[in-house]
Amino acid sequence: MGRSFRYLLAATTSSNLADGMLLTGAPLLAITLTRDPTLVSLVGVATTLPWLLLALHAGAVADRADRRRIMVITSFVRAAALAATAAAVAMDVLSLPVLLAILLVAGACEVFNDTSAQSVLPMTVGKESLGRANGRIVAVQTIGNSFVGGPLAALLVGVAPMAVFGAPALLYTAAGLFLLGMRGAFAPAKVSTAPLRADIATGLRYLVRHRPVRDLAIGAGVMNMCSSAYFAVFVLWAVGEGSAIGMTTGQYGVVMAVLAVGAIAGSLLANRLTVVFGEGRTLVTLWTVNSLMLLLPVVSPTLPAVYVTGALLGATSAAGNVLVVSLRQRIIPEELLGRVNSAYRLIGMGGQPLGAALGGVVGGLAGLPVVFVGAVAMCLAVMPLVARALAHKAVPVAV
Repeated sequence: MGRSFRYLLAATTSSNLADGMLLTGAPLLAITLTRDPTLVSLVGVATTLPWLLLALHAGAVADRADRRRIMVITSFVRAAALAATAAAVAMDVLSLPVLLAILLVAGACEVFNDTSAQSVLPMTVGKESLGRANGRIVAVQTIGNSFVGGPLAALLVGVAPMAVFGAPALLYTAAGLFLLGMRGAFAPAKVSTAPLRADIATGLRYLVRHRPVRDLAIGAGVMNMCSSAYFAVFVLWAVGEGSAIGMTTGQYGVVMAVLAVGAIAGSLLANRLTVVFGEGRTLVTLWTVNSLMLLLPVVSPTLPAVYVTGALLGATSAAGNVLVVSLRQRIIPEELLGRVNSAYRLIGMGGQPLGAALGGVVGGLAGLPVVFVGAVAMCLAVMPLVARALAHKAVPVAV
């Protein structure tokens, strides 16, 4: 793993630290503006809606242009948007609509950045190194998102709320600078000259016709939609005097750190688990345990239960992510990787805004436990489809 991968890893670390601060800081700031479950859930909608609207276009662009350049531009755009938001906080003019607008901008940049990042990684390492490279990427993503970014944002919300946006602005700037240090060509060798709509259709056809990738996308989509519904309102269950658990924002940040510890372990152990138990059995087990653990804070709304849940959620999510991303990178041809990845993530993540909105509505009408139990039931219902996808003969064996 040479220079380009090291700079990509550094950029990923910096940008995901910023992502983590936003992921935790935005809902915590939102509940200082409103305690309405429906309005709070709009934070999750704004963060994930761009995947539904832009994923296919991002994939087509990633298969036509220099993927590193896309990542540099989106890093700097996010930095500028969040710097403006930090100024709004400093002037005490931040409102929920302003917060949602900035999250939409940041989310749109994330779609193009992440689609390009998953497509550029195989251009920095050989296929035999994809598992190890993805393990390291997921590990630093976890460190940034949860181990450092989440707790830091939880601390800053009560101490220096302006820094919840100011610090990510600096981190996205650093990520863009790291990406400029990569050397080599990062545009696909075969670039389509067809209209953009035709390129998008090509990626969709591949996904629809490739049964294992399609079924994995459907399984991931259901799970992510349910997870989005769950966590869109979980902060109301966990944080504040009127919540079931009664956590402080600082304790909520500690949960993010615990989740990160589990995720780091899971991302680094994913390949070893595959060697011992096989790829299909490992992934189905990881996702099943992940779904069941969501029940623990509901049946036992205590701090220890939340910490245990966080550790196991982190481990199973990260390990599963390593396996699925590596599998897609092995299967999908390089010149189609951006488009098929984006089509996959449209299905896999496009339901998140719907899930977040549904979680808020159902939570307001029927109560938060109904959201939590319903989300787990739907996750478990999709496991047979995932198992069937991984048992298909078109799935290559991991090396």
